[in-house]
Amino acid sequence: MTTVHWLTLHGFITALASLVYVVHSHVMQQRRQPTAAIAWMLFILLMPYLALPAYLVFGSRKRSRPGAIAPTQVLSGGADGHWVVDTLLALGQPAPAAYTDLRLHADGAAAQKALMSLLDSAQTSIDLCTFILARDALGEAVVERLCEKARSGVRVRLLVDGMGGLMTRPPKLKRLVAAGGAYALFVPPLRSPLKGRTNLRNHRKLALVDANQGEGRLWSGGRNLAAEYFTGQPGKEPWHDLSFEVRGPLIEQARLLFEQDWCFANTLPHEHQAHPSAQPVTPPEQEEGAQLVASGPDQADDTIYALLVSAAYRAERSIALATPYFVPDAALLMALCLAARRGVRVDILLPGRSNHRLSDVARGRALRALAQAGGHVWLAPGMLHAKLAVFDDNLALAGSANLDSRSLFINYELMLAFRKEGDVRRFSTWLAQERAQAKAFQADPPGLLRDMAEGLILWTGFQL
Repeated sequence: MTTVHWLTLHGFITALASLVYVVHSHVMQQRRQPTAAIAWMLFILLMPYLALPAYLVFGSRKRSRPGAIAPTQVLSGGADGHWVVDTLLALGQPAPAAYTDLRLHADGAAAQKALMSLLDSAQTSIDLCTFILARDALGEAVVERLCEKARSGVRVRLLVDGMGGLMTRPPKLKRLVAAGGAYALFVPPLRSPLKGRTNLRNHRKLALVDANQGEGRLWSGGRNLAAEYFTGQPGKEPWHDLSFEVRGPLIEQARLLFEQDWCFANTLPHEHQAHPSAQPVTPPEQEEGAQLVASGPDQADDTIYALLVSAAYRAERSIALATPYFVPDAALLMALCLAARRGVRVDILLPGRSNHRLSDVARGRALRALAQAGGHVWLAPGMLHAKLAVFDDNLALAGSANLDSRSLFINYELMLAFRKEGDVRRFSTWLAQERAQAKAFQADPPGLLRDMAEGLILWTGFQL
């Protein structure tokens, strides 16, 4: 092949790859951050032979929908904290619902005891969703408990993320089917024929017991079902994490979300899935109820991200955050920095060293910017895996979402928005106790190599 012919073929492939990117993004309604869109185009122009397959496998961040949903008519703002309700309703989230008996687990041992007690109490159904289910003492105990309940006639469904299943050796789950239960892998990466689906990960964590009775109990938070999240691996300290339980009508929202995820995981990629029809929104019966906040490819908007940005701009006194990974986009970082500059007390708690080294490198620029704006950054001595955001005394967001681009823009995530002043204060107290063990972050200028490494990781992070 002559040089001219090769250049002509190379140009054709580059143009074809660019066209595929543009058309696919338009048809699938893939609204990306400008930096991510630029990075994909540069990747395609420079290395089309690698970029096109990578895009087809990892490029989707939103699932296609059969049609647009009519805008929801929301309530007018008024009472203190009522903007949270308005914002979430406008983003297509359910109206506030009553709940009772909120329990925050003091540590991993308490969380494990609560989870096992919850499973033991099941009379009719157990629905369990997790990102990681490990083949260790904790994971085996959970699966064995599920098998026992299935044999006793309880309907048991277990949903495990496909990618999470590759990150650790999972227990053998065929015994659950033999016992009468059911399990599904959410988008198995090695067996998903639908292009663009591989990168969609279900990071939600919840356990629902007897939810079909209209009451039941919900166990949720940031813990995966592995020993390090509860009592620790042999010879190692357990990670610090946050999980909680609630009862009451609120859990119906979690039940409906699990049903959607279960149906998606058990639907073949070529089969059509209709988007759930929008339900009319009525004024909440209890103004201080809680709301489920789902985010991910199944939502039209980036709901958790939008709520965080809105809350940062509305905060008047304090913002307190706990997250294992802090790699925010420019808009969220600006909202936090501006809050600090206008006198809002901004505290963020992170592990001194997390389990993802690249994330620790990438967070440097954001931490320095926040510290220079007057924010307070705290580094915990061990691995902190909790995900919590508390704004003033009227909003606490707790659940599965990290403060990074993958959680906020790509993953299926689940947070609960609590607005009862007493319960918000309980979350704030939990965070303050964790922060008391941490040390202050020193915002030292980076060296040349560190600065280059941070920039490179941030530039390529859209693919991860």
